[in-house]
Amino acid sequence: MAGPVVVHWFRRDLRLADNLALRAALDSGARIVPVFIFDPAILRSPRTGAPRLKFLLAGLRALDANLREHGSRLLIRHGDPRTVLPDLVRELGADGLDFNRDYSPFALRRDADVSAALDIPVHSFDDAVLRAPGDLMKDDGTPYTVYSPFKKRLRALEPPLKPVSSAIPAGQLLPAGQMLHSDEIPTLYDLGFEPTIAVPEAGEAAAQRALDVFLDGRVYDYKDTRNRLVINPFGDDPPVGASYLSHFFRLGMLSPRQAYWAGAEAIDHALDKDAAKSVSAWVDEVIWREFYMHILYHFPHVDRGNFRREYDALVWRDAPEEFVAWQEGRTGYPVVDAAMRQLRAIGWLPNRARMVVASFLTKDLFIHWQAGELHFMQWLIDGDPAANNGGWQWAAGTGTDAQPYFRIFNPISQGRKFDPDGDYVRYWVPELRDVPTATIHAPWEADDPPHDYP
Repeated sequence: MAGPVVVHWFRRDLRLADNLALRAALDSGARIVPVFIFDPAILRSPRTGAPRLKFLLAGLRALDANLREHGSRLLIRHGDPRTVLPDLVRELGADGLDFNRDYSPFALRRDADVSAALDIPVHSFDDAVLRAPGDLMKDDGTPYTVYSPFKKRLRALEPPLKPVSSAIPAGQLLPAGQMLHSDEIPTLYDLGFEPTIAVPEAGEAAAQRALDVFLDGRVYDYKDTRNRLVINPFGDDPPVGASYLSHFFRLGMLSPRQAYWAGAEAIDHALDKDAAKSVSAWVDEVIWREFYMHILYHFPHVDRGNFRREYDALVWRDAPEEFVAWQEGRTGYPVVDAAMRQLRAIGWLPNRARMVVASFLTKDLFIHWQAGELHFMQWLIDGDPAANNGGWQWAAGTGTDAQPYFRIFNPISQGRKFDPDGDYVRYWVPELRDVPTATIHAPWEADDPPHDYP
């Protein structure tokens, strides 16, 4: 192949726009070979759920279609990247490898092994965050472990990098006709998974449309509507409440820089202070995502245990029947049951519902947060190791900046506050469809309680 060739290893950065590693390779003048590797270690992991994998496959198809519009395509390989990439580099005679960093302990070990196995330059980039872990530290040189000062410091620093150019010079992506043999993008069945739920549209174009719709008006009410218990943001009705972008962030179909700077522009267009505060509240949530990624990087033990190790002595209950009832939405507490059924139906939950069901499992049933964390990873299309772990440990009181152990979400009052008309519960728990609104969140108080619930 004429000229230097660089392999770009796509992982959780399934977009061409504002992709730091890809941009650097393009700016170097190299010809780019885009590759994605299906790693059996990830596919076999109990944390890999069919809904998120299905969304990933849809994202890969969208990425491949985008590459084909540029005359190239996505090269698909199966196997351990520690051996697949050295073999691919030899086949191509490649001069370099680039990728965007991931911060889970598994990913860091894998990437170090891949780099050690190659005798060509390997370049990695902090594309998934606004600030690289290690660049945002306390004055004493230690990592932040509390969100508020972390956010304050991030906002006080020089603004994050703006989204980089998405222009791709003609011919720099290796033409499809010059590619090596590529496997087809597989199906769930090919990967050993059974059919699963429907997933929303994937890809960077879908992500950008969703961001635009949110910023077109809904963001200005975010502060007041974010906690709504929305039945299905991916349905036909226009969504209300939150941004519904987390699944795009999870697989890098949308970058944190795109979100941050779009939020900054939305603040400039806000009509009043309340609207600007709503946008700022949404950007704060983008920073929460960042905070948990930094925590996972600096404190990798959280991936398999309590952040606060003094809680290692806690003795959790072994209650398998109660755990299954929680998983299946049969606890007898309507808002908990509605949320758990929603999770298994659409692979997503409102943030308020996530907090309520996590509190219920850990502080009412006193079942280990790791059991709930794993269940979420198996079903959520946006299941992210850092954010999911951080959220569960926050709810359980074992994590950094955690909810106090004595604060417990009351599922009845939470339902009454955030589902006041009972629409959310009635949709997901049809056994309660005829229960009066006054008692929908405590059906045992009804004059004629339902006999088929829970």
